[in-house]
This record gives sequence, structure tokens and C-alpha cells, in this order.
Amino acid sequence: MEPARSAPQRGEALLRELEVLVQDVVRMSSWWERHGVDCAILALSLLALPAGFLCLRSENALVFSSGITVLGVCHYTLTVKGSHLATHGALTESKRWSKIWLLFFVEVCTAFTAEHATHGHVKMHHAYTNVVGLGDSSTWRLPCLNRYVYMFLAPLLLPVATPLVAVERLRKVGLGTALRTLALVSLGLYSHYWLLLNVSGFKSPSSALGCMFVTRSLLAHPYLHVNIFQVKPMVSQFLREKQLPYNEDSYLARFRLFLHRYEEFMVQAPPITELVGLQ
Repeated sequence: MEPARSAPQRGEALLRELEVLVQDVVRMSSWWERHGVDCAILALSLLALPAGFLCLRSENALVFSSGITVLGVCHYTLTVKGSHLATHGALTESKRWSKIWLLFFVEVCTAFTAEHATHGHVKMHHAYTNVVGLGDSSTWRLPCLNRYVYMFLAPLLLPVATPLVAVERLRKVGLGTALRTLALVSLGLYSHYWLLLNVSGFKSPSSALGCMFVTRSLLAHPYLHVNIFQVKPMVSQFLREKQLPYNEDSYLARFRLFLHRYEEFMVQAPPITELVGLQ
């Protein structure tokens, strides 16, 4: 029985060692390294939004396409990078401002619930990253879809599915939290719609809604794929040094792997709730 007891103890010791290494890196980093670079990228994305909306007023196809691209890239940056940093509280050291940024990036920009985003990303996603077929991927499973629909068409539905899933999750939160989320999600979606009508000059609601869909789904494929592919975590060097299980590969190689073994990774994999405590 001694080996069975020593394995968890060794795992805890390794986690403590890794935590110390991470804290040392944070302490030695400047404010610019900890927050400045990311805040600058997010600020540039916000500042580029007016140019994107104004480009959509043009009848020139190249300028119009540039506007779509700018808005798509800015949306991806704000919703993926901004929400990711906000869920980790990495944008500021102030707890109050961390909460404000979390609500802004997750609920206003991404149209999702802040509480479930934090739980799903920090507690579930990171807890099982790099356990191919037995972890992170299963949080994104949709076994009812075949590999080609899931890999190529399903990402396009993220702009529609995200707020719908958010509304469904509101059943599990308090009334005040639900009302706040509904208000902020509605504010974000309506602001996007209003700007397309009044700044970009779209003449009909359907054309504005269509543009919203295109810009919000423009980079949805890499967002979904990277979440299931599990490519290159920050702790790779530590894992290699300790000879711990670790998966690292290129985007294209991972893409081919998941297409070839889709049934194993994304259909037959058990739900994430069955894996708690596995590691």
C-alpha cells in the first residue's frame, strides 16, 4: 500500500514546486510584462473598432472586406484574449477592477456568464489540459455531430450558441446574477447591432444581423480547435524535466489527429464530471 500513498504525495510536491517556480517568475516580472503588454493589445483592439465600423460604410469591396477583417480580429482578441485574462484576474491586481473587467470581457463582449466562464475555464479546462481523450476535449464534446460537421461547421454557430447557452446556465444562479448577466449580454449584442445601423450605415436589420454573425464567427474555428487540440501549455519545460505525461504538437498535426481519431477523442470520451480526481 505504500506506493499507492506515495504517488499522490509526489504529485502534491510537484505541484508545490511548480507553484513556487511560477511565483518566482511573477515576482521578477515588471508591471509591463505582467499586465502592460496584454492591456496594450486589448486597448489597440478597442481603438481599432471605430475604423472597422467606418470601413463598412464604403462601397469599395476591398475597404468593406478590411472592415469585416478588422472587426473580426478585434472581436476575437477581446472575447478570447480579454476573457481569458479576465477569468484568471490577470489584467490588474485590484480585485474590484478584476471583477469589472471580467464582466466587461465575458458578459458584454463574449455574451456569456462570468461565473460559468470562470468555473469552466479555470476549474475544468486547466485542470484537465493535455489529457488527450480523457480530459480537456470532453468539455467541448458534441457526440451527436460527425467529425466534419463538428470540425468545420459547428464553430460557425458559436456566435448564436454562446448567448443561448448563457441563458440556459442562468437557471443555476441567483436572480440578481441572472438579471445582471441578461442586462450586460443584451447591452453588448445591441451595441454591436446599433453601431452597424448607425455608424456603418446598414439599411436593414437583417443585413446588420448578418454582419454581426460574420464578424463574430470569422475566427471561431481556431478558437474551438485550439481548445480541443491542447497545444503547448506554458508548463511544458517543467513537465519534461520531471518526465511527466505531456503532449505537444503543431496545429496542423493536431488537426489531422483529431479528424482521424475523432470517435475516440470526441465521442467515446467520458464526460468531464467522471474524471474529477483522475489526476
